[in-house]
Amino acid sequence: MALLVPAEAGHAGPCKPLQYLDTHRPWLSLYGTRVRPVPAFGSLSNKPVSDPALIHRILPDELLFEVFARMTPYTLGRAACVCRKWHYAIRSPCLWHNACINTWQLSGLEENYKILQTDFGGSWRKMWLHRPRLRFDGLYVSRNTYIRAGIAEWKTTNPVHLVCYYRYVRFFSSGKFLYKNSSQKLKEVAKAMHGQPLKAESVFGGRYTMMKDQVEAAILYPGLRPTVLRIRLRLRGTTIGANNRLDLVSLVTSGIGENEVKVEEDVLEATEGWQEDETHNPDVPAVSHSRGLSALVFVPFDEVDTSDLNLPVEKMDYFVPG
Repeated sequence: MALLVPAEAGHAGPCKPLQYLDTHRPWLSLYGTRVRPVPAFGSLSNKPVSDPALIHRILPDELLFEVFARMTPYTLGRAACVCRKWHYAIRSPCLWHNACINTWQLSGLEENYKILQTDFGGSWRKMWLHRPRLRFDGLYVSRNTYIRAGIAEWKTTNPVHLVCYYRYVRFFSSGKFLYKNSSQKLKEVAKAMHGQPLKAESVFGGRYTMMKDQVEAAILYPGLRPTVLRIRLRLRGTTIGANNRLDLVSLVTSGIGENEVKVEEDVLEATEGWQEDETHNPDVPAVSHSRGLSALVFVPFDEVDTSDLNLPVEKMDYFVPG
């Protein structure tokens, strides 16, 4: 496209053409156009609306709502970003009610309704986003490293080794959890962190309780000298509703009497009210560990194989959980 401009002052003659780039701006055609909002599912509006989306013309709203009801809460969050109609439909309290009740079933139905009204104004979705909760759809993993001096054989200097190991924790809504301390990679350990504890895989089971963002857990290591591992954690998230970090506040091992705990699930009740340096077996002193306290990062099961935590030491010598 050419634009004619006058010649410079002091020079007579015809106008000279000036070339310039014509930038295409497709959004300019939307100015002055009114966009009709799509009514949410269950809307009281009687005005007929023709939805251009093929899935909305073929699938009735009732069936679409049944599909949403069978989604996990985090899948609902992704589906809400698809279009305006799905965004409004997914805000329905019925979809978030079951998710909240299943997540905080240890608190009891009456306590959950009380917290709902006093802290979140009766909104189940707001309760799901802002109330601290442990996630059950993956593993919490911490990566720990330390330096170990090797043995010098026919050398003047000692070799140095960088040792890497992991802590794996999986929580269940029933109050149980699985724990494993190993040097194996995440994608290998995830296969054994389902269901019951497996002593052959060094996967131990325990119980936990949660008060706001504080988590207390305990595990019983069986053997000739039974040992209890007491863990205190603080839950946080990198974004609202993520709950994807667990700070390891304290890690204490101490002895326990042989007759104090008959079932592994009762270990948390048996150690309730213990001091940090308390032990019930003089042969097993209480030890508060100060190393290996890196924060645990949550990894969903669908990201286990592709997580950066599977990288070897030579490719990632240090990991920052954030």
